[in-house]
Amino acid sequence: MSQELLEHIEGGIATLTINRPEARNAMTRSMLINLERSLSRLAVDRSVRLVVLTGAGDAFCAGGDVKGFAKSVGQGETVSFEERTQGLRMIMESARWLHEMPKPTLAVIPGPAAGAGLSLALACDMRIASSNAKFTTAFSKIGLSGDFGGSYFLNFLVGAAKAREMYFTAQVVQSEEALHIGLVNRVVAPEQLAQAAKDWAAELAALPTVAVGYMKQNLNTALRGSLGDVLDAEAPNMIRTFETQDHKVAAVAFVEKRAPQFKGC
Repeated sequence: MSQELLEHIEGGIATLTINRPEARNAMTRSMLINLERSLSRLAVDRSVRLVVLTGAGDAFCAGGDVKGFAKSVGQGETVSFEERTQGLRMIMESARWLHEMPKPTLAVIPGPAAGAGLSLALACDMRIASSNAKFTTAFSKIGLSGDFGGSYFLNFLVGAAKAREMYFTAQVVQSEEALHIGLVNRVVAPEQLAQAAKDWAAELAALPTVAVGYMKQNLNTALRGSLGDVLDAEAPNMIRTFETQDHKVAAVAFVEKRAPQFKGC
């Protein structure tokens, strides 16, 4: 694992930390390759019940390494358009893993989230932010159209009109507005973020993981499908979760009027 991306697993919680605080955690290509590899592995690791994505220092992620992009301008391009497109598409899979992996994903946002960094935060199931956090698509400021699924996630989270405003103007959204428009789930004081995120992560990791994975599948189907599509997804998923140990334990706990202890299986 590169030092630009740190991984820590404890108590069923895998925390991935984007670790370039001196550059506000701007992402390099090698970092993004490692991020996609880590997420694809954690997605199928049965011991992991929650994935947390965060940034080191006082920022979440400033997006791509624009300074690195600028240095490459005029140096000659030996890679074809098709190869560059495929290369970008491959590392953009990290957004899909965060959105679709069969376990909860949580973005912990200590400060600014911009560009592709914002897209990755939006790809997570839920977001908790410091009151110091700021959010911007940023792409129009550097003449780019956007990547990592931000245009998909923003449309559903804040609506088409606000998504267009945020993309076209690259406006900076403060934390309180982000909470108001549904961009984040929770906002806390900076000094409270670490503990609040730890508590919420523990709560999410204690959920019936298999059922949560199927809930995500149902909810993602609802984003792009008809009612019939959702009903078609819900029926087999419901039957499957009836068969889990977590359901059986919870059924007994319900009868005995006590809280269930889920094992994620």
